[in-house]
Amino acid sequence: MLPLKTQNLSSLPPGLPVPGYDRDALRTGIVHFGVGGFHRAHQAMYLDRLMNAGAALEWAICGVGVLPGDRRMAEVMHAQDGLYTLVVKAPDGTLQARVIGSIKEYLFAPDDPEAVIEKMAAPEVRIVSLTITEGGYNVNAVTGEFVADNPDVRHDLQPGNPPRTTFGLITAALAGGGTAVYRRSRS
Repeated sequence: MLPLKTQNLSSLPPGLPVPGYDRDALRTGIVHFGVGGFHRAHQAMYLDRLMNAGAALEWAICGVGVLPGDRRMAEVMHAQDGLYTLVVKAPDGTLQARVIGSIKEYLFAPDDPEAVIEKMAAPEVRIVSLTITEGGYNVNAVTGEFVADNPDVRHDLQPGNPPRTTFGLITAALAGGGTAVYRRSRS
């Protein structure tokens, strides 16, 4: 079986829809935290449809993983050049597969938080979106209050520490980007 990679798209079985646009020409306009099944079956798929229609080429996605369990997604996304196959099941049970190419890159924050921060702070990025699990919001399930004593939150609040949480990363990007934020807070 042929691996799913950009260089192999033209060799995939006839009839399997693949990106009809130049993925090298895509520009990242969205940074998305939580590249799970919901995101891939909705936001990424809709952007892929627009790109196939010749629109939205400046809205490619940079996916971001924050949790240790996201490492596997990072490995898969890197191995497949951000490509994946989406299979849609119709009400009558028929299946329709297509290769989606709207995810241009994927960053794993624990390995390089500054790259994630710099990507979000880049002028061409206009949307930061997220589909994270309820645990990622760091809210007490009973009281609905923010859990301020979470070790990762406490870590993020210490000047000069690279952020570990989604909201720590977003806050650092809003403050002007990774390197500049760390230099100011270390001074």
